[in-house]
Amino acid sequence: MDERANRLKDKVAIVSAAAGAGMGQAVAQRFAQEGAEIVVTDAHEKRVAETAEKLSDEFGRKVLGMRVDVRNKEEMEACVQATLDQHGKIDILYNNAGINKLAPVWELADEDWQLVQDICLGGCFRFSRAVLPHMIARKQGVIINIASIAGWHSDTGGGGQAAYAAAKAGVMGLTRATAAEVGEHGVRVNAIAPGLIYNPFLERIYDKPWFAEKAAETVLGRMGRPEDVTGLAVFLCSEDGSFITGETHCVSGGRYMHA
Repeated sequence: MDERANRLKDKVAIVSAAAGAGMGQAVAQRFAQEGAEIVVTDAHEKRVAETAEKLSDEFGRKVLGMRVDVRNKEEMEACVQATLDQHGKIDILYNNAGINKLAPVWELADEDWQLVQDICLGGCFRFSRAVLPHMIARKQGVIINIASIAGWHSDTGGGGQAAYAAAKAGVMGLTRATAAEVGEHGVRVNAIAPGLIYNPFLERIYDKPWFAEKAAETVLGRMGRPEDVTGLAVFLCSEDGSFITGETHCVSGGRYMHA
């Protein structure tokens, strides 16, 4: 364990969409490395159980894993209650759940538009609503919402991002509004807007030239890695970030430079 460890000692964190190959599981692992008790959720019941078991073995303490579809209010409320039953409190909520459906606006089906809004934006809203009464009562807590540079930046090369871009811009607005409402209660709310962050699943979809092209679009000349996000997440959830709220933090290697 390195010298940075334990910045989240004695904290309890819920991480949504934490059973995939990307940022969610990496954040859950990093939070645990920093001393937090973690609760992992995912819409895939078998996968989240496997992830919880793996993390329990890795860190030598019980990691609660629950199936949670962020479109389902009751499942989120059950997760909050189960976390309180097991750990007695909730200090951190990391809203990671997301999905995309690529289609130009004139071909975008109503159901695909609604799915993206319900998961990317609605999930942040519903999970935040479920944990905030507890955080407000304790006069402390941190919420991190995952946005995207797509909320600012139009990708003219690919297109078809209307539903996703709208949802992620909404996440930014929701972050600011929530932060303004809960600041007086000692709760902080921030967003992280990544560019393209590598995970192994992408190799099933794209070829090597595509990865090289995306790396070249950044001023740092490489693709993002999950740890580029996890380090910022720890900072924002720790005392180091205690005077930061209502902000959206761009992590894109300079692909989009947000002023």
